[in-house]
Amino acid sequence: MTRPITAGVDGTDESLAALDWAAREAVRRGLPLRVVHAWEEIGELPADRDTQRAWAEEGIGRAVGSLTERHPGLHATLELTEDDAVDALLAAGADAEELVLGTRGHGAVVGFLLGSVGLRVVAETTRPVILVRAGDRPEAESAGREIVVGQHGTPEDSAAALRFAFETAAARGATLRAVRAWTLPPVFAHSPGSLKLLDEAGGLEPYEKRALADALAPWRERFPGVPVTEHIEMGSAGQVLVSQATRAQLLVVGRRARRTAVGARIGSVAHGVLHHAGSPVAVVPQDRPGADPA
Repeated sequence: MTRPITAGVDGTDESLAALDWAAREAVRRGLPLRVVHAWEEIGELPADRDTQRAWAEEGIGRAVGSLTERHPGLHATLELTEDDAVDALLAAGADAEELVLGTRGHGAVVGFLLGSVGLRVVAETTRPVILVRAGDRPEAESAGREIVVGQHGTPEDSAAALRFAFETAAARGATLRAVRAWTLPPVFAHSPGSLKLLDEAGGLEPYEKRALADALAPWRERFPGVPVTEHIEMGSAGQVLVSQATRAQLLVVGRRARRTAVGARIGSVAHGVLHHAGSPVAVVPQDRPGADPA
């Protein structure tokens, strides 16, 4: 089954930037573009719904039409629904190659605990989500701008994010920068087994270098045409990733959501990156199917 690139659009500048980004990605990968606009019912009178639908058909339809004019080979469809926005986007994203949304910019994601649509979708979807800021421009995807991906833990812990990053770099002919951040663990947290591994590796830094190299090895073999730069650095993972992605065309992070009394929440690294990264950010569920390189 051919999965489309799906964009959620509400008419704001940031969502229209996300629509442009999604169209370029669909053309690059030879995939169809699915555009979804959802709104909740705004009144009891049919005229209210008719007005909303007419606005979407005209305004968003015009934006989609402009994209197909600029990209003659692009197959794009527009879907309008009165369903709850989160439910509609989760349903549309379930069978998408990736789901593309707009984000208002630095600090906008503090609305998560208040029910931000974007972060609820990021926390609950099983597919990669790309968040694009209003100021995004095609020039940001020019040659020389890297795809940056964060790697942590074991090779399996980051397999989904690495796969997505390598696939994207291959499709764009881009260099990949793989980043692993590390911190000094509490002295009493060392088990005899971990102390033995560190001793065999020659210390913490060589151990982290080896861990990154081991995680990348199967993906380097699968994507031999993708140039890879490896970077390890001591510090907060979110801060290290943002500092390494100042000129990135895309920053890729993994995500494991956890359930709380107020709903699903994403991890601190993904949350921090969404606060501060200037480039588009891809958030990839770590347990999504197909992460194994075999």
